[in-house]
Amino acid sequence: MPLELYLDLHSQPCRSVFLFAKKNDIPFEFKFVDLASGQHYGEDFGNVSVVRKVPVLKDGDFILTESVAILKYMAEKFSASVSDNWYPADLQERARVNEYLAWQHSAMRAHGSKVYWFRAILPIITGAEVPKEKMDSAMEDLTQSLKVFEEKFLQDKPFIVGDQISLADIVAIVEVMQPFGTGLDVFESRPKLSAWKDRVKKEIGEALFDEAHNSLMNVANLPQTFEKNGMLEFLKPRIQKMFN
Repeated sequence: MPLELYLDLHSQPCRSVFLFAKKNDIPFEFKFVDLASGQHYGEDFGNVSVVRKVPVLKDGDFILTESVAILKYMAEKFSASVSDNWYPADLQERARVNEYLAWQHSAMRAHGSKVYWFRAILPIITGAEVPKEKMDSAMEDLTQSLKVFEEKFLQDKPFIVGDQISLADIVAIVEVMQPFGTGLDVFESRPKLSAWKDRVKKEIGEALFDEAHNSLMNVANLPQTFEKNGMLEFLKPRIQKMFN
């Protein structure tokens, strides 16, 4: 039986799981969980995962949450058909993948997500722009994470681990794209980052890359979505609590 993957491609961890599975021809059933309508708060999804976050993998009776764990699970379960470069058997190369995956949670993911929320979501929820000092602070954190990414993880290599793409690159690119989806060109004046993005996109395949990011690149439609499904009032106290 194919895997069941519960996803919403607005979410960057969902995109990493989707891209990896599609790129490696891993059979799966796409279970859409509409975050914008609050479907993850509903009883049906709560029966799948008490965490109430996507992505979720279901393999028979086995349910797994957390995108990094899901990516590693798929790489290892389908190791006969997934090429070794994605999650290398070599001890030190695998350690480099794990090193990036451990770092990114509190750096690239946290800071890119915050800028995304500040630029795209909070103004919808609150009806006002995020105060300049908060936005400046968020941008400073993102800039620092991008600097560390280039200098420590990428250096002068084509990809994070070396000459071939890995899980680290696929997790990195979806996070870097998140603020880009709000109209913030994080690749401008960063030729090394831009060239890396082009290599990753080519390796994944441009059509698949664009398919995964289509929702993100249409983030301007979110106000109408929230208004139509009545989620503004529901989300307002939760979002304000997160960012106060």
